[in-house]
Amino acid sequence: MGHREDLLAGAKRCIAEKGFAHTTARDIVAASGTNLASIGYHFGSKDALLNAAVIDSFDDWDETIEAAVDRRSGDAPLDRLEAFLTGLVEALGQNRPMAAASVQGFAQAEFAPDVRAQIAEAYRRARRELPAMILQVDVDDVDDRTAATLGSLAMALVNGFVLQHLVDPEQAPSARDMVDALRRLRTD
Repeated sequence: MGHREDLLAGAKRCIAEKGFAHTTARDIVAASGTNLASIGYHFGSKDALLNAAVIDSFDDWDETIEAAVDRRSGDAPLDRLEAFLTGLVEALGQNRPMAAASVQGFAQAEFAPDVRAQIAEAYRRARRELPAMILQVDVDDVDDRTAATLGSLAMALVNGFVLQHLVDPEQAPSARDMVDALRRLRTD
């Protein structure tokens, strides 16, 4: 790896361990084995490096979510959703720092247009990919209305589910709880 990649990896570790706001340039240098001048040379500033690290963490988390989607099972849409949410909880347990780092991207999006654009693009993809998984159709067959409705609902469900598991994993609902609640809404 070169200095740029080392800096990015070091910044991601620091964000995961200390959080965005508490990471200093010296922390990144220590974690990456590089030097302070490398930050300016490769990224322009510490904040630009941290934004790049948040975006990269978001991409890493997308890959984890895609792996969870691949775990889908069952014939009914809610069974596939439950399998996905179960895989998501397992992914959180295996890499909580990555999930926490990607969540920090939401706060940064308010102040960093490049972070906001990256998250918005990930949401656009997810609004089609999640309904495709739930309905067991090709992503190209998800129409705009389904993406806007079912895709948005699935994103809200996933985001809320992840946040609950990050903040209070002992009291957070299980995948089964979430699906049972949806079934109850359907029959009440």
